[in-house]
Amino acid sequence: MNLPNALTVGRIFLVPLLVVVLLTKFEGRLILGVRKEFVGAAIFGLASLTDVLDGYLARRRKQITTLGQLMDPLADKLLVTAALVSLVQMDLAPGWMVVVILGREFLVTVLRSIAHARGVVIPASPLGKFKMVSQVVAILLLILGRDHLQQFFILGTIALWIAMLTALVSGFDYYRKFNHLLSAPKPPASRPAAFDHEPS
Repeated sequence: MNLPNALTVGRIFLVPLLVVVLLTKFEGRLILGVRKEFVGAAIFGLASLTDVLDGYLARRRKQITTLGQLMDPLADKLLVTAALVSLVQMDLAPGWMVVVILGREFLVTVLRSIAHARGVVIPASPLGKFKMVSQVVAILLLILGRDHLQQFFILGTIALWIAMLTALVSGFDYYRKFNHLLSAPKPPASRPAAFDHEPS
């Protein structure tokens, strides 16, 4: 297994650790003398960093593989889903907003799979990266905003609103491209389309 894929696998293994840290009640809410919110934020930040590194290294080292193309978006969705659902359980994020964000991710994944099966690559929305960044920022701020850092909680809530609105706009853009490309005349098939790595 190459280094980019190893980083992706590492991100997947960090997901259950993040959930345990966020949702388990520790005595005094301390883990080895550190508040569990800081530990949770560190785990999520590290996992998010591996998302940046694995893509960069795969391109830099020319180690883009089919396995990596499948695992990378899966790891991203597992991480964000686990973090957002944990925030709802901790009463740090409204459930309906999380449902909207995750519902959009599910629908776009379905559309992408249908398009790929038909040999069509749908370009990622320019808002895709901004959506991902806003989600990461919102999650980090909301984790840190528990009880003792109210300013972070307020900023995290604002970032979550931005993430949700960006998700809806980019999702609509993706659906529009999906309809346009699949209704257009298909060129002669040469080989199966590759997955688009960019956040959609």
